[in-house]
Amino acid sequence: MLYLKNLVYHPASTPTPILKAINLELAPQEMGLVIGPSGSGKTTLLEILAGLAYPTSGKVCWRDQVLTPEALQQLAGLVFQFPERHFCGHNILEELRLGHPELTRDRMEAALAAVGLDHLSLKAAPYALSGGQQRRLALAVQLIRQPYLLLLDEPTAGLDWSVRRQVIQLLKTLKQEWSLLVVSHDASELMDLADRVWQIHHGELTPLETAIPIETL
Repeated sequence: MLYLKNLVYHPASTPTPILKAINLELAPQEMGLVIGPSGSGKTTLLEILAGLAYPTSGKVCWRDQVLTPEALQQLAGLVFQFPERHFCGHNILEELRLGHPELTRDRMEAALAAVGLDHLSLKAAPYALSGGQQRRLALAVQLIRQPYLLLLDEPTAGLDWSVRRQVIQLLKTLKQEWSLLVVSHDASELMDLADRVWQIHHGELTPLETAIPIETL
């Protein structure tokens, strides 16, 4: 179980906190969905959970153990919005092996199979893949790390409707093995899949049942 307890993020450069006393719980094999407009703190929340930013105060716990940012880097895998812009390998093999030179072919094939890309050649160039395949490859890169928690920033952004449906179906499959936390400004396609839903507005997180309506954000 993932717990966030009174998490605050207030860098010295901002007059008010970006995240304000965030409380959140997410169980294994659940998908949590955080909805909010641009600038509401969604991406910052993911960056803290991925160990890329340090909270000002509060706790991040996994199974009642308080985690440092360094421990979170091992626990969680973050897929950024438009992850295809961050590909560095000349082919799928290189992309999967970045940071994992000892990676076996079995582990690579297992990660690709988990996201439905096991039919592709490892020599295929990431930039030559379709938009949906690129999102799947970005997920495979994180699965190679064998995280407990997958963090996804706007996973359907910029995709046409048919590819968005494919990505949503993939998230449904991944939820059977991992905990997922997804942030998005558009909840319409993801609501039915989510086990827990929150809205975030000006850094304040509230459960959907008590949150302000989406259309007023």
